[in-house]
Amino acid sequence: MTISTCKETSKKEKTELKKAIQKALKVLKKKNLSMIVHGPSFPAAQGQDYGIGSPNTSGGQNFMGFISNLGFNGIQLGPEGKTKSIDASPYIGTMFSNNPLFIDLYQLTQKDFAEILSSETFDGIVSENPNKHNRVAYEYIYKNSDAALREAFNNFRKKLTEGDSKIKKLNKKLQEFVEKNQYWLEKDALYEAISTKHGNDYWPMWADELDKNLFNAAGKFSAKEVQKRIAELKTNQKDEIEYYEFVQFVADLQKQTTKDFVLNNKMKTIADCQVAFSDRDYWANQALFLQGWNLGCPPDVFSADGQAWGFPVMDPEKLFNKDGSLGDGGKLLKLRFAKMFEENPGGVRIDHIIGLIDPFVYKSGKLPKPEQGASRLYSSPEHAELGKYSLIRIKDLNQEVGPESEKRVLTVNDAQIKEYARILENIVIEAAKEKGIGKESIICEDLGTITAPVEAVMKKLKLSGIRMTQFVDPEVADHPYRIKNTESQHWAMIASHDNQPLMSWVDELYSTNKVTLHAENLSSDLKEKHVTEFKNELMQSPQKFVTAKFAELFASPSENIQIFFADFFGSRERYNMPGTSGSENWSLRIPNDYECYFQEQLAKCEAMNLLEVLIMAIEAKGHAFAAKHIDVIENLRKCAEFYGK
Repeated sequence: MTISTCKETSKKEKTELKKAIQKALKVLKKKNLSMIVHGPSFPAAQGQDYGIGSPNTSGGQNFMGFISNLGFNGIQLGPEGKTKSIDASPYIGTMFSNNPLFIDLYQLTQKDFAEILSSETFDGIVSENPNKHNRVAYEYIYKNSDAALREAFNNFRKKLTEGDSKIKKLNKKLQEFVEKNQYWLEKDALYEAISTKHGNDYWPMWADELDKNLFNAAGKFSAKEVQKRIAELKTNQKDEIEYYEFVQFVADLQKQTTKDFVLNNKMKTIADCQVAFSDRDYWANQALFLQGWNLGCPPDVFSADGQAWGFPVMDPEKLFNKDGSLGDGGKLLKLRFAKMFEENPGGVRIDHIIGLIDPFVYKSGKLPKPEQGASRLYSSPEHAELGKYSLIRIKDLNQEVGPESEKRVLTVNDAQIKEYARILENIVIEAAKEKGIGKESIICEDLGTITAPVEAVMKKLKLSGIRMTQFVDPEVADHPYRIKNTESQHWAMIASHDNQPLMSWVDELYSTNKVTLHAENLSSDLKEKHVTEFKNELMQSPQKFVTAKFAELFASPSENIQIFFADFFGSRERYNMPGTSGSENWSLRIPNDYECYFQEQLAKCEAMNLLEVLIMAIEAKGHAFAAKHIDVIENLRKCAEFYGK
C-alpha cells in the first residue's frame, strides 16, 4: 500500500474505516488501543502555533478526532503538572497544579472568554515563534505565555469592575474553583508569591527561614508567627496570589472542556503519575517526608553509581496510623490520585511502580550505593537506620547479594505481601474505586528492576503491567517481552517516551546485523506456514519487519495496546534521552500537517499501516481463525482502496 499524494478522506470513508478497524480489534480481543502523546507534543491548528502543543487546543482535539477515526479509544497524556522554567521534564511537575503552558491562549481571544487577551498579542507570539517545525520552543513560550496570561488576568479584573456580564459569570466559577481546591491551591499560590518575593522558585535558596518552613514550622516558629506571615503574604503579594488562582482556574476550565470532547468522541484520557514530588509539593508538605533520604535507583550495568534523582521520600510512619486508617501522608497521596482519576476516565499510568512498593533510597548528599548507606526502604531488616521500616526478616534475605540486587529478597509470605501492597490497595485502588474506575485502568510501569515484593504485589492485586517488545532478548524463548508470552491484562507496546523510536531501532538492527534472531522469532510467532519464506522477507525488508513488529502486538494475548506517537508516524527523532537536559529534550511534536505527513510516511512504509497490521495479526492466529473472519479481512482490504493503495 502506498500513497503518492496527500488526499482528503470523505466522511463516509472515515466511517467505513473506523468500523472495519473496530471489528478487527474486536475479533482480536483488544479492549484498548491508546496512543501516548504528552501535552507539549500535540499539533497546532493553522495560524495558532505559538511554540507548544496542548490537548486543550483545537489542533490537539482535531488530532484526537483523527486517531479516533483510526480505531483508537484512548490517549495517554504525560504528567500535567506545572514545570520549571529551567527544565522541560514533565516528570518533576507539581502534584495538583496544572501546567499553565497547556492553556490554549487562542481561546482567551474569543468571545467565550470576553476577549481578555488581545488578538494582537496572540498573533505576535505566533509570528515570533522560533520553532515552527515539529519542535517545542520551551524557553520562548514559558516567558511569553506568562506575559499573555498576565495581560488576560489584568483585562479580566478590569472587565469585572466594569460589570461585564460574561466576566461576572466566569468570576463566579473562579470563586467556586478556589473554594473547592483550597486544600492545594492556597499553598501552591503562596509558593508562587514567595518565589516572586525572593526572585527564584527554588525554596532551599530562599534567605528567610520562616518562608522556607511556613508549613514545617513545628519547633522552629509559633503558629502565631506562621499565621502572621501568611497574612502578610496575602496582603503584600495579593496580585500574585490571585493571578496564580486565575491561571489555575483557566487551566482547569479548559481541561474539563477537553474531557467532555474526548468522552463525546468515545475516547478516554489516561493520566501519567510521576514518582517524583516537585519542589513546590515538597515545601508544602515537608513534615510528611523522611528527612535526610532521597529516592533513586541502585547501581546497574547502565550506571555504576546508580541514579541520584534527589526526590523526597514519603515517611512510612506518616502514611498510615496505628489503627490502619490513613495518616496525613496517605491522605495526601489519595487526594493526588483521586484528582487524576476524576479528570481521566481512562485511568492512570503510574511511573516507576516499584517506588510505591519497594523503593530504593539513599542518604541526601551521598550516592545511591550500598556502601554509602543506600538500600530498599521496606526490605532492609539488617540496616541500622532503615531496619525499623522493614516488612521482612533477615532470614528472608539472600545475603550473598547486595541490597541493590533484585534477587535480594528470597520470598515473601501472604502477610508480608499485604503490607507491601498497602499503598496500592488502600490508597490508589480505593481512590479509583471512589471515582468509579476499576483497577484494570491502573497501568503499572514495571519495566526494569522487579523485586520479589513487587512481583508478588502485582500478582496478588492482579494489576496491569507493561510489556515492551523493544526490550526483548531474542535468545530467550520465554522472555517476558516476547509478547506472545504475556498475560491478557498487561499493556503491550513497542516503545515508550524513554526509548529510541522504532524506526531508528530497526535501522540499528539491520546496520549491525542483529536482525536475524528477531526475524526468526517474528516469523515463528506470526506464521502458521511458510515460516522460512517469511523470515527471509523480514531479513530483506526493514519495512516488512516494522509491520511485523506492530502485528505481534495485536496478535498477542494482551487485551491492551499502546502506541507511542513517534512510532505511529515512523519518526526517527527521539523524544527523550534519559539523563540529559536542554531544550532539545522533551521537545518533539506531531507536525501541524500531520495528515499529509502520515500519508507520506505510509507511502514509505514507515508509519503504522493499521490495515496491514491487523490483517497480519488475524492471519497469525492460524488458517482456521482467518477463514472464520474472512469478512473482517476483506473489509480491511476494501478500506485500503481509499486509505492508500
